Amino acid sequence: MYIIVLNWNGQHDTLACLKSVQQLRYRNFRVVVVDNGSSDGSVGAVQASFPEVEIIATGSNLGFSGGNNVGIVRGLEHGADYILLLNNDTVVDPGLLRAFVSAAQREPQAAAFSAKIFFYDEPDRIWYAGARWDGKASCFFQVGEGERDDQERFATISETAYACGCAFFVSAKRLREIGLLDEDFFLYFEETDWCYRARRRGYPSVFVPEAKLWHKVSVSFGGERSPLALYFLTRNRLLWARRHAELGTRVRLYARTVGMLARRFLSPLADPRGASSPRERWWALRSAFRDARNRACLLGAKDFVFGRLGDCPQSVRDLSKRWSTARLAAEHARA
Repeated sequence: MYIIVLNWNGQHDTLACLKSVQQLRYRNFRVVVVDNGSSDGSVGAVQASFPEVEIIATGSNLGFSGGNNVGIVRGLEHGADYILLLNNDTVVDPGLLRAFVSAAQREPQAAAFSAKIFFYDEPDRIWYAGARWDGKASCFFQVGEGERDDQERFATISETAYACGCAFFVSAKRLREIGLLDEDFFLYFEETDWCYRARRRGYPSVFVPEAKLWHKVSVSFGGERSPLALYFLTRNRLLWARRHAELGTRVRLYARTVGMLARRFLSPLADPRGASSPRERWWALRSAFRDARNRACLLGAKDFVFGRLGDCPQSVRDLSKRWSTARLAAEHARA
């Protein structure tokens, strides 16, 4: 059993994650930290605090898919029977591995398994308890998100649309058959793509409620609504649909994306309570195009159309950095 923890400038989160991994009630596992070119001293800190942990330094940011693939290959080369991809911004329950292994033995035809995931700051509030595709809305929904765990409604092992990459448990046999994560995605939807590739071969993905962990939710790149996240979510949702969805679903999703962009950029002009004079409308439109998150969504859609995959352009990272700086300054001013 190999546990792969991917790190990118997340020293403190990674150390806390590894500390919780030490408490796992399972004897036969090894931990590999794949460092994606960190500059915050993460490698030295992990070596000092956890000398038994193997560290692979990639030297550059390969994204979620590329970095985890490095760890997966190492596990497969060393004869791992199972591999767990574990986000570094998580803290795990001691029974996590036992629950996963038990589920894998009970469901031998499954492709991947995922945990019941809670918000770190609200330990009894669910972030993920499986996923489903909503055809009318043309998007995935995380089951139970935001709800308190009552120990009843989300307590049954069940099929899920995809196994969340936050804690992605899979057998070496399935990895060898299905292949690695697709590095075209870089970040977001790579685990969904993998699960749908497996589904085409008849292997479902399974939610395991007895496997539990707590997630800090996207702290490594500024949160799920940062320009960086919105770029990848916009582009990769369309990429996933092109590869796996039926024609009608693709058309609806493409139309929804166009509608989303129109709302972001044109809604100030249509709001009767907003800009009224030509000058005011010009400034409203100008502000919409200068908004970092709007521009990130537009760039994501454009790069999908022109086939620019893998990592994002540097301009998106610059947008996200400026947005994060401005947000922190605003929060400081309010305080």
